[in-house]
Amino acid sequence: MAATETQNPQLLHLVIGGELRHLDAPVFRDLSKVEFVGAFGSYEEAKKAWKARAQATVDNAHMRFFILHAHKLIDPRIEA
Repeated sequence: MAATETQNPQLLHLVIGGELRHLDAPVFRDLSKVEFVGAFGSYEEAKKAWKARAQATVDNAHMRFFILHAHKLIDPRIEA
C-alpha cells in the first residue's frame, strides 16, 4: 500500500439531491428525479461539489442536496 493511501485513505462520499415535498423533512418529491452529483474520495471534495450544486439551485427553496457517507454504509466498522 502506498504511503499516501495509509495517510489519506479513500472514504467514499456520495452527493445527491432533489426537490423535497416539504421543507421540514428530507423526503423527495419524485425519486425518479433525484440527481446524482457524484462520488468523491474525501469529505472535502464532496463538500465542494455539494456547495456548488446547492448554490446553483438557491432560487428553489425546496431543492436540497446531501452528502452521504457511503464508506460507513459499506463498512460500518470504519471510523472517520
